[in-house]
Amino acid sequence: MSIIPKKVESGTIKVSGKSLALTNLNKIFWPKLGLRKRDLLEYYERVAPVLLPHLRDKAIVMKRYPNGIDGEFFFMKRTPAVRPDWIRTCPIAHGRGIIDFPLAPDLASLLWLINLGCIDLNPWYAPCESPAQPDYLHFDLDPQGAEFSTVREAALIVRDTLSALGMTVFAKTSGGHGMHLYVGIKRGPEQHAVWALAKSIGHELARAHRDVLTVEYKVAKRPRGTVLVDYNQNRGGATLASIYSVRPNPYAGVSMPVTWKEVERGIEPEDFTMLNAIKRVEKLGDLWKPLTQSRGRFDLRALLKRSG
Repeated sequence: MSIIPKKVESGTIKVSGKSLALTNLNKIFWPKLGLRKRDLLEYYERVAPVLLPHLRDKAIVMKRYPNGIDGEFFFMKRTPAVRPDWIRTCPIAHGRGIIDFPLAPDLASLLWLINLGCIDLNPWYAPCESPAQPDYLHFDLDPQGAEFSTVREAALIVRDTLSALGMTVFAKTSGGHGMHLYVGIKRGPEQHAVWALAKSIGHELARAHRDVLTVEYKVAKRPRGTVLVDYNQNRGGATLASIYSVRPNPYAGVSMPVTWKEVERGIEPEDFTMLNAIKRVEKLGDLWKPLTQSRGRFDLRALLKRSG
């Protein structure tokens, strides 16, 4: 049974002994679906057991939609000064100063973020203790007017290339019309070195598969019908929507981990939404659980020496 209050506009709940005030629970966040802020909080409450291990010790950039998907949104890096005293923060040198990013180590902290109007969650790729040493090498596959069948083709091309290098590649939908591919790496290489390697791989892929892939960052020059292999998401301070994040689109898409067999069979973005994601997770568990573990991660050092 959910701990989120029913029917009332606001209320205070207890989560593991922590008091959390929830507000505007009846506010419509997805007008066409009739989904309210309460529904979003209930979703994150239920998905928390598989989501929280992926957020562990990761600074989070807040993208706030206080009035739902059709309202204005804004990014916020610094943790609000008015907050519960149990909210943990992560101080990171960013830009010209130190920013205290919020952390979500537990359910109470997660629900606090969602109550601020965060529909999706955007964590850093590295832990708070070593923010310049990422846990992943990854690629954001962003269609440029391409059908999702082309995105799936692009994902398989990238997977095969990385697998040939000895990497284990994990796939998820973006929750929109793209895909995210992640490789768990042993901590040590600096973010810039990981970015440079991703750039090198991205350019090689685009040269070999010009009909499907591009690395052109000038929008006007991108070939229509192709997929951008966005290696630039590996740069310091960049973020992507996390696994299991709900996205602010009309169908309330969820960034869902998928198997490679599903990709080959022909998944579509609309297959995974806030309305069916929990049932799938209860059936399959966390397909990305290996990315929360230290064993089995790929050592990039040999590749970095070769490319450097």
